[in-house]
Amino acid sequence: MLSNIGIPGLILILVIALIIFGPSKLPEIGRAFGSTLKEFKKATNDLVGGDKEETESPKEKINLVVREKPESKIGS
Repeated sequence: MLSNIGIPGLILILVIALIIFGPSKLPEIGRAFGSTLKEFKKATNDLVGGDKEETESPKEKINLVVREKPESKIGS
């Protein structure tokens, strides 16, 4: 959908946004859009990560815990 816009299309969109919102509002709109994108990405990653944890079997979880513990030297 957005792959057909090109450089002239982007320039036209920016000029229209500048006319409609003015130069003082554009940075605020950009920040709001960026933070919204960041929150969406974080929520998506949390959902994907939650699915991964739910699909692990108890045996896999035990193996992870055993691998994470530092090995102690017996009889040293």
